[in-house]
Amino acid sequence: MTYMEKYEQWKNDPEMDPSLKNELLAMDEKQIEDAFYTNLEFGTAGMRGLLGAGTNRLNIYTIRKANVGFAKYLLTKEGAKEKGVAIGYDNRHMSYRFAMESAKVLATYGIKSYVFESLRPTPELSFAVRYLKCVGGIMITASHNPKEYNGYKVYDDTGCQLIPEWADEVVSYVNEVEDELKVKVVSDEEAEPYMNWIGEEVDEAYYEAVMGIEVNSGMDKSNFRIVFSPEHGTSNIPVRTVLKRLGYDIVPVLAQCAPDPDYTNTASPNPEVPAAYDKAIKKAKEVDADVVVVCDPDGDRLGVVAKHEGEYVLMSGNQSAAVYLEYILSQMKEKGTLPGNAVMYNTIVTSDLGELVARSYGVDVEKTLTGFKFIGDKIRKYEKTHEKQFVFGYEESYGCVVKDFVRDKDAVQAVLLAAEAGNFYKKQGKDLVDVLNELYAKHGTFKETQVALSKAGAAGAARIKEIMSNLREEAPTEIAGFKVVMDEDYQTSERHEGTTTTTIDLPKSNVLKYYLEDGSWIAARPSGTEPKCKFYFSIKGKDAKEAEEKTTVFQKAVLEMIGEA
Repeated sequence: MTYMEKYEQWKNDPEMDPSLKNELLAMDEKQIEDAFYTNLEFGTAGMRGLLGAGTNRLNIYTIRKANVGFAKYLLTKEGAKEKGVAIGYDNRHMSYRFAMESAKVLATYGIKSYVFESLRPTPELSFAVRYLKCVGGIMITASHNPKEYNGYKVYDDTGCQLIPEWADEVVSYVNEVEDELKVKVVSDEEAEPYMNWIGEEVDEAYYEAVMGIEVNSGMDKSNFRIVFSPEHGTSNIPVRTVLKRLGYDIVPVLAQCAPDPDYTNTASPNPEVPAAYDKAIKKAKEVDADVVVVCDPDGDRLGVVAKHEGEYVLMSGNQSAAVYLEYILSQMKEKGTLPGNAVMYNTIVTSDLGELVARSYGVDVEKTLTGFKFIGDKIRKYEKTHEKQFVFGYEESYGCVVKDFVRDKDAVQAVLLAAEAGNFYKKQGKDLVDVLNELYAKHGTFKETQVALSKAGAAGAARIKEIMSNLREEAPTEIAGFKVVMDEDYQTSERHEGTTTTTIDLPKSNVLKYYLEDGSWIAARPSGTEPKCKFYFSIKGKDAKEAEEKTTVFQKAVLEMIGEA
């Protein structure tokens, strides 16, 4: 069926949702093509896409189709109907509606659901799956994407997002649905016996678990001030509740506390964008705060700004995680609580600094593919064998987890860790940036940056594919005058070093990584959640100035190499 035939089918469907019908009638041909030229992909991270009418958009029909696939997958698990599925949702447009549609599809298949009575952060959904002993979980969120987006993420019975082999099973069931418009869904009344509302009990259990991650409980907190913003999202109540109970002096950015699907009072809901911190830093200057913490809307990522020499300095996810690691491991070592078989997880596009910190304390480090589900899967593996004991996991994109009662990124845990580490070091006359600089002095200076090329629509998808294909066909032997000493192709699972080829023991993924003779590396991958081709730069220098200068040179060289200068 052509995209125009599919459009006509939707437009003429007598039961079409009225708001979507109006949108369909207003489309021009280019909009029709983009909305119907393909089906919105259910990938290893679930679905994420623009809201609106069409098979390539997120709407009640594509959500129903996804839920049919997930329901059929769950029914292959023992006791699925009774164990049920925990469902959470964020502040975005249509999030509550999509949560209800999910519960109704599950009810159609006889599966119970446990639905949060109001918005909650993603990590609390992961916690709820474990706490309620569910067979799986659903989170309706598009994380920090622009307001025009929403998404659908699915979790296994450990509260971890589905790893690829299990997600592929869901996809096979999703693909069996030939027409999303014909998915049968029970009425609200028929779904009611299968639906259970959850809230305060799970909240309290989650708060207690988060407060239990304190490394040095009982520290005086009266001389440490925190400015906090939830960016109009889900973390407002959890973060403020936990910090207040522990005695922290927390100053909220009130203009950004109310849930708002349009993110009215923030320049960006993404903590990777410096403008996201504008209002919080302004407030910090007014109240002389020691640290600024900003969560993304679904509460799984945390950005940190530390006061340093009278200025507020934004730390990257790589930098803040390295400082957290230093604090946790140094204190565990001092207290004699650091396990001899401790392990830390991060990803193949994460800075080497955290690994160096971990190894300096005798902690093993294991790399995973990008995506916190792989870290969650590692935790599960060693939970069964007891071969290694988890102490920390993180990604470069501002996501980490401290304790494994959550199997996804947890900004609520991260806020508490940033506050405690900041307070601890302040008592020693230092701030978080001072500690980072000490780590650089010990392990070397690293500058990590990203260049994300936005490529929307069918033409954009083709261009991203072309960029990756060209890099594979003509692998660079040098970049900006620096020799490539090793390269890795995670799609073919091959590592090339000189004339030697070895196998990469990780699941296949469309990622290329180049190691340079100076200790720097560059990686390329298509985003799994946005129409972007991402380039990661981890550049090593003898000091910050050299690392900064080299980063500029490397970025320019890569863009020229791929024809995007």
